[in-house]
Amino acid sequence: MSIDLNALSPKQLDALIAQAKKRKATLGKRKPIATVRSKLTQLARAEGYTIAELFGGAEATAAAPRAKATRAGRKLGKVAPKYRNPDNAAQTWSGRGMQPKWLAEQVRRGKSPADFLISATLTAKPIRQGKQVVKASPDA
Repeated sequence: MSIDLNALSPKQLDALIAQAKKRKATLGKRKPIATVRSKLTQLARAEGYTIAELFGGAEATAAAPRAKATRAGRKLGKVAPKYRNPDNAAQTWSGRGMQPKWLAEQVRRGKSPADFLISATLTAKPIRQGKQVVKASPDA
């Protein structure tokens, strides 16, 4: 903001000087920024926040936990389990992704993943209920 002082009248200069003195007095009454920043930081910390979380800024993205990146592409459906832990029947694995620790430990001891396969009769797809289409026989 640049003011051309040469273009102002004496009355306008006096008004400008009065505004400047008023502004200077207001600024003089304020506490230093470091003091206010310290108080705000302490208050935020006492409530369990950071200044970056409250007011944003570059620190907000670094301080906030990042959301897990999602993969673009086709959505894969659920798959029936193929392997079961004989020691704990609740622990199963579909064969996708990393081997679970229980299976990796058994493989490390010399067993084969085939030893832990769930039999095919347990994983057979159920028969779907719904409309049945009956084709007319040629003799009817």
